[in-house]
Amino acid sequence: MKYYSVAELNITSARWIPAYVRNVTKMVEKFGGRYLSRTTNMEKIEGERKLPQLFLIIEWPSREAMQTFFHSEEYKPYLESRLKGSNGEFVLVPGEDVNQLANVPE
Repeated sequence: MKYYSVAELNITSARWIPAYVRNVTKMVEKFGGRYLSRTTNMEKIEGERKLPQLFLIIEWPSREAMQTFFHSEEYKPYLESRLKGSNGEFVLVPGEDVNQLANVPE
């Protein structure tokens, strides 16, 4: 089953961004991930919550692939720099429909 990393970030210091993008993009791909969205361009459809400055979605072939990447020694210094220079939410979502409604014919 595929999994998706979804992150909503607000940048508090941009110093970490160039090295992070240059190096982490290759790491994500090395661990089987694929960026589906990495953007500052968002449109609010509904809700009260303020939009983040940056939104990203990464598709992973499995939960294990994402966990291996996230906990790797290779990623650790970039994770630390991102945490120091931003705040936000980072979640892992399985690619599933728990109600099984997506495949039900009408």
